[in-house]
Amino acid sequence: MTQPFNARPAPGTAPSKPPAAGLAGLVSGVVFVLGSVLAVRSWVSGAAERLTTPEAERPKVAVADQSEVGYCTPQFKQVLERVLHSCGLGGDSRRGCQPADVKTFASISDEDFNALFTPLKDRGAVVMFDEGEDKLDDQGKKLLEEKWFARRGARYFFVVARASKSGNQAKNRALSHRRANSVMFHLNEVANDPEIESKVGLLWLGNEFAQLSKDYCSWPSSRGDLKCDEEAINRSAFVSWVDCRL
Repeated sequence: MTQPFNARPAPGTAPSKPPAAGLAGLVSGVVFVLGSVLAVRSWVSGAAERLTTPEAERPKVAVADQSEVGYCTPQFKQVLERVLHSCGLGGDSRRGCQPADVKTFASISDEDFNALFTPLKDRGAVVMFDEGEDKLDDQGKKLLEEKWFARRGARYFFVVARASKSGNQAKNRALSHRRANSVMFHLNEVANDPEIESKVGLLWLGNEFAQLSKDYCSWPSSRGDLKCDEEAINRSAFVSWVDCRL
């Protein structure tokens, strides 16, 4: 009859020790399992933090941008956001703003409105028109294209059309509207940009709001070789990329 196997040592004998290699393997296994648990815990914690703290709320690395330091003041950005987003940008159905709109959205006086854009002198230009006309001449097209293709990463392009004091208010409002559209039509032709509608903010101010002073005759213009006065400078469309980040 076969005797049952007994793993216990015989009385009076010392228990056998596990081999050294087996003990080392056991320790290594414990360390590996512990490390895996800690790694998984860390990954889960990081994922939870990313879910509860969106990227937009995380601190961003500061980028040296002289345009931001210069004219991109809080007041400028506030007016820019109000006016541009209400005058054609961001997918709105509205395609441009007239004087009453600008007064409402900008909540700013004529003088302060123009003063905001004074620092854009080196970035912008004045595209001028003949009296009572809305057709771009060759010099106007050339200057407009130069400014458009000098984007340098900016997001918003301003077009602010005006009319001089000659004529009645309704006529000049309609004239400045046609001038703004002439600029937009030409940009559509040369830009080849399917997203142009979300980049250009159109304003037509007639002779009612934010007339330019003679000081703006020193700005780059499409007719810099001709005599300039307040009548001439307001037969125009101011154009410029705006470098501010909203």
